[in-house]
Amino acid sequence: MSKVRLTDTTVASLTCSEGRKDALFFDAELKGFGVRIATTGQRTFLFQYRVGPVVRRMPLGVFGVEVTTKQARMKAERLRGVVVDGRDPVAERDTAKRAAIVAEAEAKLALAETAFTLRHLIEEWERLHLLGLRQSYRRDAMGRLRLHLAGSMDRGAATLTRSDAVRELDRIAIEAGETTARRVMGYARSAYGWARRRGSVETNPFEDLPPMGREVRRERVLSDAEIGRIWNAAAALGPAHGGFARFLLLTLARREEAARMSWSEISADLSTWTLPAVRAKNGKAHVVHLAESARAILADLRRGEASDLVFVTPSGKGLTTFSYIARKLAQYGEVEGWRLHDFRRSGVTALAAIGFSPHVCDRLLGHAQGTIRGVAAIYQRHDFAAERKAALDAWAAHVLACASGDAGTGSNVVRLSRAGQSVSGSAQRLAGARAARCVTGERDNGEDRGMGTARPHARGSSLGPHPDAARDIVHGARQAERQIQD
Repeated sequence: MSKVRLTDTTVASLTCSEGRKDALFFDAELKGFGVRIATTGQRTFLFQYRVGPVVRRMPLGVFGVEVTTKQARMKAERLRGVVVDGRDPVAERDTAKRAAIVAEAEAKLALAETAFTLRHLIEEWERLHLLGLRQSYRRDAMGRLRLHLAGSMDRGAATLTRSDAVRELDRIAIEAGETTARRVMGYARSAYGWARRRGSVETNPFEDLPPMGREVRRERVLSDAEIGRIWNAAAALGPAHGGFARFLLLTLARREEAARMSWSEISADLSTWTLPAVRAKNGKAHVVHLAESARAILADLRRGEASDLVFVTPSGKGLTTFSYIARKLAQYGEVEGWRLHDFRRSGVTALAAIGFSPHVCDRLLGHAQGTIRGVAAIYQRHDFAAERKAALDAWAAHVLACASGDAGTGSNVVRLSRAGQSVSGSAQRLAGARAARCVTGERDNGEDRGMGTARPHARGSSLGPHPDAARDIVHGARQAERQIQD
């Protein structure tokens, strides 16, 4: 290995001896700075140094193509300083290369994770998993997630951490209440759990989080006076919202199931409503008897051309503003601390007081698991249709009695001689005729009970019950009871 003063002139003049594949020439002044001359004529600068017994060389660039001799010398001087400091330039270069490779892989992964956003996750969950679940669950789950996690929708689903989830839920609890926060946590946990099982994400940030408050079982039962005030207050909400509220009260149906009710689910004579299995919470078709007062509500509604839904807004859309309806009923009826779902509890409580058996009430509410359980439920397939019909007729009579102010704990409460016994045909026709007068008669121009302001009602409107009609239907039910006893 020859030593020369490396300059552009000397480097250009250096050659490789014949019979050799290359030749090395080192600078006479800067230790380790050299140039390799290949048989092809290519000249590559390098820096050579030792790490213990090992000789290492670091390429500095090709002469005339990548660097000049001066530029190569400057690089060599920097590397010489690194060696003097006790460091290894080649090892540092290799470490940097590996770090760059890792960083590039992580960047690609981060890009992929960012591309699969929370929005994509819940949309896939809806499209591939929720499709087989009941419509009300899908609508509630997607509605709550999109509303309350809107700020995180465009974040990468895999980037959402446990602490992020806790902060989101704390915010929801403050803004919308602990119950809403619990619902969102449950839906988000289910969505992430599904995505993790599919390999879309590695972790579930909503899993094993501390509970948001405590689930309190509601025990609110509306009094007779409150039922009456709510019924009368519905008159102020119009045919769609008010009619829906009254229909819900009369049938004790779930609000989502009644709100999505279509005309095709109702019999031609308006006597029954068949809730299809695909919309039922328990996954089973459910036939609901419609008392005369419920039929009158449906008769007042006009079937729309654009939608098959029974209860629609003036714009033709289905009802979703349940909170608005409950809030207005509470305001006009002066009833506090209640919700639409309390209709169901209040109804079966009253029916139990009237004398109907728990298993009849379970069937009436469409419960998947009722008082008949286990082996008995496997063999007991009777649907108690007649008993359910009698129960809803009696409940409708009681509601109308509450609306007229005649309901009470004494003689105004309809009582059947034994639980589950159905009314005979002639007695049902008698009670039905009285019920028809109840909902189609002309109302006096007085004040709605519990409303505080005079509200005129049109003749034939189900939103304006005749003041004496409730007494008629209770009297009719009493006659029906006497026929049963006879």
